[in-house]
Amino acid sequence: MSEIYELLGKYTVVFDIEDEDGYLRAIVSIPTEAMMESLTRELTRRGYILQVEKDPHSSLYILSITKLPEEKRKFPWINLILFLLTIITTMMAGAFQQGVNPFEGLNILKGIPFSFSIMAILLAHEMGHYLMSKKHGVRATLPYFIPFPHPLIGTMGALIRIRSPIPDRKALLEIGAAGPWAGMIVAVPITIIGLMLSDVVQVSGQEGVYLGNSLLFMLLSKAIVGNLPPGYDLYLHPMAFAGWLGFFVTSLNLIPMGQLDGGHVIYSLVGKKRHRVIARITWAFLVVAGIVWWKGWLTWAIIGLLLGLDHPEPLNDHIPLKRREKMLAIASIILFFLTFVPNPIVVKGM
Repeated sequence: MSEIYELLGKYTVVFDIEDEDGYLRAIVSIPTEAMMESLTRELTRRGYILQVEKDPHSSLYILSITKLPEEKRKFPWINLILFLLTIITTMMAGAFQQGVNPFEGLNILKGIPFSFSIMAILLAHEMGHYLMSKKHGVRATLPYFIPFPHPLIGTMGALIRIRSPIPDRKALLEIGAAGPWAGMIVAVPITIIGLMLSDVVQVSGQEGVYLGNSLLFMLLSKAIVGNLPPGYDLYLHPMAFAGWLGFFVTSLNLIPMGQLDGGHVIYSLVGKKRHRVIARITWAFLVVAGIVWWKGWLTWAIIGLLLGLDHPEPLNDHIPLKRREKMLAIASIILFFLTFVPNPIVVKGM
């Protein structure tokens, strides 16, 4: 524990300290928020958990410090196998989108454009979370991809597991926002290329299932393809469809409730009490949207209840966001509205 004593002396004034079997409890004065943030960062990077409580009777803080157990490093076989399986299922979906049977000859190779595009978007999203977790000293797994042998999408997405507590609001914000923004950096150029390769087709009077539009996808379509004449629609190239899915996945992750990415962002910006209110308003909105627009929103409302609408506190909830961080949070909220699709599946004439 000698390194902890050294760090405490560097950033705090210590009034009392107890050390029992690797668990340290200290009563300290921390002169500035910057010093508190630096202390939190230093301890987190060195593998310690720092929990901060405000003494209700004074301006002092109570620090509880414990050491995380050493990580056992193993080759990520499960991650690799799931990744490879998801490549196969997304290639199958891409081949079906091209109107061919992926099980005949080498037809599955026609699914490469869709598979490459959607896998790149999902990988960028999850690696954004992973790398930002590493930056903040938070332990996280590599991405787990979810293969789904569906003829349209081929995957149920991907996820990482956070395996140690998140130290403060800044880390919570940056870990939560990094995934959607990294995914969008890849999704936007893929969408642009896909839209350039898409065809304008006549659909007047035709029955069928159509995709709804997010504001961002609609703006890109108008900029690249232009306004379509009445009775015509855009038949999306597989890369454009992957981009559409990428936007949709981004909006799903940014739903502001629970421990979704959007829940992380909202909690970091407004704190626990307001997060609770926003999460419940969002849940009610999903129920209404499921009745009015798309029944899938009812599924998300059920998932929200099962996973929990509330968000646990970070270890140190006493450091507010700085101006730059608040701007990132607000930009992430705007990204949610830009990518949100009220009615993703539109059925016409059926």
